Amino acid sequence: MRPWMNALWALIGLIVMLYTPASLAASRPQVEAQYQQWLDNDLWPDAKAKGISRATFDQAFKGVTLNFDLPDLVMPGEKPQTPQKQAQTEFGSPGKYFNDKTVNNVTSGGTARAGQYARILQSVEKTYGVPGEIVLAIWGRESGFGSVKIPYNAFAVLGTKAFLATRKDMFRKELLAALEIVEKGYIGAGSMKSSWAGALGQPQFMPTSYLEHAVDFDGDGKRDIWNSVPDTLGSIAHYLAQYGWQRGRDWGYEVTVPESVSCALEGPDQGKPFSTWGKLGIKRVNGRPFPAAEAKGEGFLLMPAGRHGPAFIVTKNFYVLKEYNMSDLYALFIGHVSDRIANGAANFTAGWGDVGGLYRSDIAALQRALEKKGYDAGGADGFPGFKTRRSIGDWQSKQGMAATCFPDKALVAAIR
Repeated sequence: MRPWMNALWALIGLIVMLYTPASLAASRPQVEAQYQQWLDNDLWPDAKAKGISRATFDQAFKGVTLNFDLPDLVMPGEKPQTPQKQAQTEFGSPGKYFNDKTVNNVTSGGTARAGQYARILQSVEKTYGVPGEIVLAIWGRESGFGSVKIPYNAFAVLGTKAFLATRKDMFRKELLAALEIVEKGYIGAGSMKSSWAGALGQPQFMPTSYLEHAVDFDGDGKRDIWNSVPDTLGSIAHYLAQYGWQRGRDWGYEVTVPESVSCALEGPDQGKPFSTWGKLGIKRVNGRPFPAAEAKGEGFLLMPAGRHGPAFIVTKNFYVLKEYNMSDLYALFIGHVSDRIANGAANFTAGWGDVGGLYRSDIAALQRALEKKGYDAGGADGFPGFKTRRSIGDWQSKQGMAATCFPDKALVAAIR
């Protein structure tokens, strides 16, 4: 073989080697080395300025490496990309959120613990004004009453996301807060476990929420939301109280909404006195009047599936529940299960329609189309929140259509 051919084959071999998966995997140590430099040269000065000692810093990151298996990471030199599957994820019926297994598990677990922890829950409610059944429902939903394994090292998760995630600034703030938690002696660095998203303990608080809302309810000098039931229950209630929970008010009531009342009246910015909703013909499904104490109180129409599911008049406390998780369905789940725990309430009276099946990209296109027509659809995120739902209803009414306030395939085609 001629010398130049030997050189050519050698070059081809080198190119093949450079582009094999094994060689791509070898880039991870390089990223790891960059991460260690970032910790020392970038994060440490910031932590030091916030009063974190070098001993705490070193303890937190001792033996901690990047977790490349976490979602939403962007390798150095790459541009963030929206995963294709996110745009094509199917949006299911809201009713699926209330599957019997999950609802029954949280209800039965909460009912059992209502008796087991009655004294603590009474003290929590006396202190913060939040009913025990609400606290139990959140505890059960977030961590299965502490039974769900929370396996991740919080500093591995938060460090990885602060260095590689698409929302670096947010996770950097949370990472510094986690260091502050250790610095103040609330928990040792090695014991601080989190979810894959960096949420801590049984209430699933992010570190900044821990610093703001966690309490030492058992009086042992620590705010231990990982192992202490009193601290967990007290911290959940304190969180809601700080976001404005109104003592003595319920979260809301399932109602019937006559056709004469537009579903486009939904939303936290379209409140009316309960007495006014009653005069419009809206009634509780159990036939009872709204509580007399609520007559002058402000209520808000909630129709999570438009005309295809149950309807509710909710209080401001419902929107406090949303501060825990910015989802109408989450807040409704907590309210509904709390009613079951407190008084054995049955399932919703109205059924959930078999709606859904659209791709998130279809809903996002519908939202953009509504915005072009001058509606505030709440952004094109592919989720039909209350702004999208009521915009749909208003558009339908103006077209002489029966307002359903929920997207479907025909509507997507019509509004485009």
